[in-house]
Amino acid sequence: MRLGFYDDFVPAVIVGERVIDIRPAVTHLDHGSPQSLMGDIIAHFGDLQGDLERFATGAGRPLAAVRLRPPLPAPAKILCTMGGYMEGVPDGTRKGIDMFLKASSAVIGPGDTIVLPDARCPVFHHEAELGLVVGASARDLKPAEAARAVFGYLNFIDVSGRGFPLEPSMVSVPGFIGKSFDTFAPLGPWITTADEISDLGRLQIRLWVNGEIRHDYNTSDAEHPIGHLVAFASSIMTLRPGDVIACGTNHQGLGPIQDGDRVEMEIEGLGRLAVGVRDPLKRTWPREIDRAFAERVRSRRLPQNA
Repeated sequence: MRLGFYDDFVPAVIVGERVIDIRPAVTHLDHGSPQSLMGDIIAHFGDLQGDLERFATGAGRPLAAVRLRPPLPAPAKILCTMGGYMEGVPDGTRKGIDMFLKASSAVIGPGDTIVLPDARCPVFHHEAELGLVVGASARDLKPAEAARAVFGYLNFIDVSGRGFPLEPSMVSVPGFIGKSFDTFAPLGPWITTADEISDLGRLQIRLWVNGEIRHDYNTSDAEHPIGHLVAFASSIMTLRPGDVIACGTNHQGLGPIQDGDRVEMEIEGLGRLAVGVRDPLKRTWPREIDRAFAERVRSRRLPQNA
């Protein structure tokens, strides 16, 4: 099943090219905000599923006639995996898991615009990532137990300002400052429930800028199984329904984004997420994969004697 919001954050199921209003099925849930509503839908999905499946047979509206919104407008936590893929290095060099928090205020959805800030970053990059949506409160899970805490998946673009300059008195939080500007977390276009994905270890992840392919890699190259990522996160903090864990990227397809770009991302079975880019300063970079940065990432992962 595919769940999301459209127009004025109307909750919906998406079936093919139709979007179907499910408000009558969820009137008893928390409507304090769209995020709290989706969190409650996720938490109570087992009880709601039958009603939602019946709604899914309705006529609905054409998908092209509505504005899709971010399916998780303000997750309590966005945990981003650092690295996450082998990128051609030997299997024996797998590193331990590490993550950082990305601000939930950075979330935007389909058709929205990434706005590059007035910050002295040398470049702004896209990172196409598989995002998983937490479905149940969880703490100290073992990897074998992690599947029960995963509700579904979505496309996630981790927009990154590289080399964020700090004042001499400031201490950088690795991965946080250049990652958490407003609009730097496009996600969507909807949540696809976990049962719809038959082989999580064989999904192709692609991202295009102005129709030219950048990222094109497979989850079979992941450094750690999804269960290990969830277990690691739950060993640090309690996970809640509606939290997001971004599973990292393969940097070998990474490149810059700039004013006027159209960025599209697609993971098999999860739909296509498209956003624009605006830069009030009109800065420019080469419109190509940043191979120098990709090689630096890869070389840091190689054994010292490689």
